[in-house]
Amino acid sequence: MKRAAVEECFRRWQAANPEPKTELEYHSTFQLLIAVMLSAQATDRAVNLATRRFFPEHGTPEGLLAMGLEALTEAIRTIGLYKTKARNVIRTCELLLQHHDGQVPDRREALEALPGVGRKTANVVLNTAFRQPAMAVDTHIFRVSNRTGIAPGKTVLAVEQALLKRVPKPYLLDAHHWLILHGRYVCVARKPKCPQCPIADLCDYPDKTPG
Repeated sequence: MKRAAVEECFRRWQAANPEPKTELEYHSTFQLLIAVMLSAQATDRAVNLATRRFFPEHGTPEGLLAMGLEALTEAIRTIGLYKTKARNVIRTCELLLQHHDGQVPDRREALEALPGVGRKTANVVLNTAFRQPAMAVDTHIFRVSNRTGIAPGKTVLAVEQALLKRVPKPYLLDAHHWLILHGRYVCVARKPKCPQCPIADLCDYPDKTPG
């Protein structure tokens, strides 16, 4: 896809949704971090249902440590890999209190040093909470970037780097949300909804679904 077409894609997405937001529910940067950690191989809906059980009363590092590993594990047992995630969350709370005064750091290296926090999770937090131009590439964004031709790449890192280069600066901070929402609801995996797609005329995908 040519750069002018890429810019037009984002112009249209912005016009339709000027302030895109994550569908994860949170009320602090810490809660965002925990929700994103829990979202690996789980839907945002499943994560929200789980965090509603403990965020209101235990939505801080101190609160989750007081809640304890056993209770947290039980609260998130409906989410995939819940035992590992519960251990990582508890250890993350301990490290945040020990090394960061209970605050979520705004540096990639510090975030990725936390258990259960990889590059994608760090990128979500850096972009959503700290408004840094980081690009978290999940399966939806990887698919949309390659299928449309916006930012093709054979690996997640390649797509991330391509997006950072190809997305026009005025759209960069919100690009992650527009791309993920487009992949989640329009450019879906099995049968993309091409007749309803607002960028179908710009997209390079050769096998568009008929109306």
